[in-house]
Amino acid sequence: MPRALNRRLSPLALLLGVALALPPAPASAQALAPGIAPGLAGAYLSARQARDHNDFQAVTEYLRRLLAAAPGDLGLREDMIVSAFSAGDVNEAVANANEMVALDPQSRAAALVLMAQAFQQQDYAAALQSADGVNVHVLTNGVARAFALLGQGSMADALAALDQVGQDEGMRDFALYCRALALALVGDAEGALALIEDPNSAVADSLNRRGFIVYAQLLGQAERFDQALALLAQIFPGSTDPVVLRMIDAYSRQQALPFDVITSPADAMAEVFAVMANAMRAAQNTHDALVYGQAAAWVNPRLSDAVLLIAQVFQQLEQPDLALEAYARIPQDDVFTMAAQIGRAAVLEDTGAVDEAQSTLTTLAADNPQSFAALLVLGDFLRRNGQNAAAVDAYSDGIAAMTAAGVEPGWTTFFSRAVAFERTGQWPQAEADFRAALAIDPDQPTVLNYLGYSLVERGENLDEALPMIERAVAGDPDSGAIVDSLAWALFRLGRYDEAVAPMERALQLLPADAILNDHLGDVYWAVGRQREARFHWHRALSFGENPDLDADRVRRKLQDGLDAVRAAEGLAPLHPDQ
Repeated sequence: MPRALNRRLSPLALLLGVALALPPAPASAQALAPGIAPGLAGAYLSARQARDHNDFQAVTEYLRRLLAAAPGDLGLREDMIVSAFSAGDVNEAVANANEMVALDPQSRAAALVLMAQAFQQQDYAAALQSADGVNVHVLTNGVARAFALLGQGSMADALAALDQVGQDEGMRDFALYCRALALALVGDAEGALALIEDPNSAVADSLNRRGFIVYAQLLGQAERFDQALALLAQIFPGSTDPVVLRMIDAYSRQQALPFDVITSPADAMAEVFAVMANAMRAAQNTHDALVYGQAAAWVNPRLSDAVLLIAQVFQQLEQPDLALEAYARIPQDDVFTMAAQIGRAAVLEDTGAVDEAQSTLTTLAADNPQSFAALLVLGDFLRRNGQNAAAVDAYSDGIAAMTAAGVEPGWTTFFSRAVAFERTGQWPQAEADFRAALAIDPDQPTVLNYLGYSLVERGENLDEALPMIERAVAGDPDSGAIVDSLAWALFRLGRYDEAVAPMERALQLLPADAILNDHLGDVYWAVGRQREARFHWHRALSFGENPDLDADRVRRKLQDGLDAVRAAEGLAPLHPDQ
């Protein structure tokens, strides 16, 4: 069995810190190309602006116009390849890649697109030519060469090529995994398992989800059914993944299944593209991740992991239409269906389609009552949108589902429900959940701050509340909101002089926060700095409407002063002894 199972991404260690040999993002900020007519300068500038907003479709349209006027411009042509491929327009990308090769045979963008096309078409002669041509990336080209040779029936040469890849520093384990895939494709399950389970390698320790499915299928092929079942139970406990359930059913009956995670050398290359995409995303090379993700999904459209990554990257790049389109490509019976629906709801919420987002999440939770993830995501959505009573119900159902599945809720689950309880006026239940969260993570600054501040506001357990907030500040000293809580607690306790320094510090951290400016105004008023108090009250109003700021009260303070406002509200005077 693996020594450290279920790491998130398989060969990240191989790739982090290794720069991709891809061109810059589309329409980079460079001097206007000499061959472009002056009348097209607007299109060029528009392309740059669209690129700045990651609007790949608009970039492609502007570049099409520019290339009509300057077809030999290498920079524009390369930008077009990357933009079109990023947007998933493979036909446009291929057409421009072919044009580019005629102009500049060393174009890396063109080489990657044409390599992906060769594997997508299972044209292994063309794939081998691409692999032996322009060096896109040492790992990409090396493994592409191996799988192209395998596609041509040259197993010995393919394995030799993978041995060559494995000689590069940091790439041995991934080369061994690719070798296992090659052996699995030709029916050598025992040979593939020997590589995965080699105690002198870290292959088994670095498998991702699909890698573990490969491992389990190979165990089944070798009729090691009990080990396959143990692996599936360890890695996929309580899984509803149809692929996993099919294996569990078959192996429980001592029945092998065909090896079908990949069915061709092209599928194997798609796995490599997907690994590169995940590695680039983890390294925050978002645009490169998108390019490799598109390559993976083009070569193997069944690779829903890659399609999900594409959708999430589009969402991150604020391209909602492209994100929704990608999420819609994930089949309804896929293991990532739920993730796709959750992502779709987030995009809808971000674009203002709140009712449709809520409908999507409500339906998802109703259709999957055993899924605590769906229920907790629904709870978060409801809480964000002010439906706190409904959020409490969703969180409670989610916690019940977790308990039924034998999963311990984390501190964030109890904290989220506590906030919803607090906002519906159910303080005893809220306090119980806050304390349950602290029982899991006693030094969690967010929980310490919220509970401590709430106790100060309620005038309860003050000897406990202030130390809680002080611990929160110690845990996250650069959080303006938490430092504000400390200052405001001191203010509420009548320790005005002590409140000044942390309140000023909080505003340094969040200078444009209306609430903090209002609080600093009150603190300054309490210590006799009335002119500065009025300045910060004015500043609090200058930021416009804020649902958490009582603007009318701030205006009354500006007109009459804080003492008069407090007296009118029936509050105790700031200085009762004066």
